[in-house]
Parts: sequence; C-alpha cells; structure tokens
Amino acid sequence: MKDKLIAFLKKDLMLTVSVLAAVVSLFITKPTVELFKDLDWHTLGVLFMMLCVLEGFKQENIFRPLILLCTRFKSMFTISLFLVFGVFFTSMFVTNDVSLIIFVPLTIILFRGGKKEEYILPVLTFENIAAIRGSLLMPFGSPQNLFFFGHFGLDALSFIRMMAPLCLMSAVLLIIFIAFLYRKDLKERFDTKSSDLTSEWEAEYRVRRVVYIILFLLILTVIVTRTDLWPFAILIVIAGIAAVNIKLFVKVDYVLLVTFLCFFIFSSQIAASPGISEYLRSAVAGREYFWILGLSQIISNVPGSIVLYPFSTNNSALIYGADTAGLLSLIGSLASVINYRIYVREYPGKGKDFVIKFTLISWAFFAIVVIPGYLLCMR
Repeated sequence: MKDKLIAFLKKDLMLTVSVLAAVVSLFITKPTVELFKDLDWHTLGVLFMMLCVLEGFKQENIFRPLILLCTRFKSMFTISLFLVFGVFFTSMFVTNDVSLIIFVPLTIILFRGGKKEEYILPVLTFENIAAIRGSLLMPFGSPQNLFFFGHFGLDALSFIRMMAPLCLMSAVLLIIFIAFLYRKDLKERFDTKSSDLTSEWEAEYRVRRVVYIILFLLILTVIVTRTDLWPFAILIVIAGIAAVNIKLFVKVDYVLLVTFLCFFIFSSQIAASPGISEYLRSAVAGREYFWILGLSQIISNVPGSIVLYPFSTNNSALIYGADTAGLLSLIGSLASVINYRIYVREYPGKGKDFVIKFTLISWAFFAIVVIPGYLLCMR
C-alpha cells in the first residue's frame, strides 16, 4: 500500500507539491476550527460542479458543434488563433479556470485527431497565457480580480481602463508567439474529417445532453452572479447527474480538487501565523509588485493576493503583479494547475514535458511584460 501511494505521488507532481505544502503549514501554525471556515469552499464547489458537468460533456460529445466549427479552419495558424483567443475572450466572462476546462480538452481532441500532436504542448501553453492575461481585463475574470475589485472602491469602467493596456499588449504578443511557432510555414495545413474527431449524437442519450447543458448554464450563472446560494447549486448538479448517469461521478478528477484543497490549507495557515504577518507588515509596503510575484510561486496568486492586501500601500502594483505571477510557474496560478492536470490525464507520464515547455514559453512571455507592468503601477 505504501509503495502504491509513493508511486502515485511521484506520478502527479502538482498533487505531491500541494500535499507537502499543506503538511508543512500545519506545523507552522497550529490548525484550528477557523482553518475549516477560512478555506475557499466557494471555489472548490464551483470547480467540483464544473468538473462533473464537463466530464458529462466529454462522454456525451456535447462539444461536437464546436469541433465541427473548428474543422472549417484549414491551417494550423488559424485554428491555433481561434483556440487561444477563444480562451482569451471567454476567460473575461466565465473566469480563467473555466475557460481552460472548456478549451484544453477541445484542443487535445482536435490536434490528436488531425495528427498534429507535436503542437499540443505549445498551444496549451499559449492558452494558459491567454487565460491569465485575458481574464485580467474584467473584475470577474479571475478570483483575485474580484477580490481586488471589491476592495479598491473602483467602478467597473475604471477597473477596465486600468487593466486595458496590459490586456491589449498581451493580445498582440500572443499573435506574435503563435506566428513564431508556425514561422516555417504559416499556411501549414490542418486536414481532418469531422468523423475523425467526433461521432454522431446518439438519440437515446438526448436527455443526458439536455441535462448537462442546463447544469452548465446554472454553473455559469453561479460564477457570474457570485451568488451566496452556490451550495444549493451543488445539490442541484449532484441530483441532476445522479438522475441521468450516476456512474459519471466515478470519472470526475478528484485529484485536482484535492490539489486545490491542499493549496488553500497552506495559504490559510501561512496567513494565520502572527510571526509571518508581523514580518509582512514592515516588508511589503512599496514592494508589492515583486512580493506578489514571489509569494504566488509558493501559494499561488489568489491566496497570495489575500495575504498581502492588508499590508499594501500600492494596490495597483498588487493587482498588476498578481495577474503576471501566473506566468512564472504552474503554482503561480491555480488555472495553470488545471491545465497541467487535464494534460497528464490524457498523457500519463508526460508531466515533465508539460512543465518544461510551459516554463520556457511562459518565461519568454513574462520577460516581455514584467517591466511594462511595473512601470504602469508606478505611475
């Protein structure tokens, strides 16, 4: 049993890191009942619902119309632009993690079916960047944006104006990066038949498809409205899936949920430490941009933002840094963890390849945007 557990932890890098971080944090600060209350149950609940419903989408081939649309693109450059900017724009409205959950499996299906698997990793990395940089424009594009928006006292239009320069620059850079990927032949063909990618819908499972789509719309409503009634939505999702296909729950990626839970435990315990809080009080002011960049690589940008906000004197530096931190490592943004997890489920044993490719491309993008971001927050 012990050997199996060790083998499992070695296979899943992100889970191992998150479990170790959570265990260490329990020794830094003695766990209390408040730890249980402070965990981000809302994010965990929404993630659980989305993973359940999108597993249903996958099994019942609900992405079929979108796949058929993608087959109309006849070059790798144009289909990559469509997928990456699909993530870029949808992340503004349904959050960056949800946009990746939708588009990453679609990308794998398309490129695998079109015999273009060598492009999967770079395009998934572009999608990751698109999710992080597209979502920064809107107050509800990411959890940290929503948190800052609620504390800045800004109206939505002012928030968008503040973030627009970085968003626009990122869009231009993404086009350049995609063009560089296909620099040898911008017209490289993407030839595949729809039958190679997706099967016809089976009439007997029509009710399942309708139920999954209704539940998906319910989840989007919960995300956009930020309603406090989300626990009832979870019950509705569980009941709806149980009614049409209870076996679906066996397929859900619970490892991803545990990974998020462990990171949340770590961040809560760190924030609860009096010694760490006292140190941050004197160290953060005036250095917010670099602090959030660094701390996010340990506890990710969402909990990092919550930890540092009380000690900040330059809020724009904090939010610009939080929306850039995800480019430095997988841990920097939990949306990146989702991307990684979806990939390794499809390609077991290739997590190292993902990390290497992700790091090289993201660092190149980071090197270009980090200075402009700093200059903007110092105005």
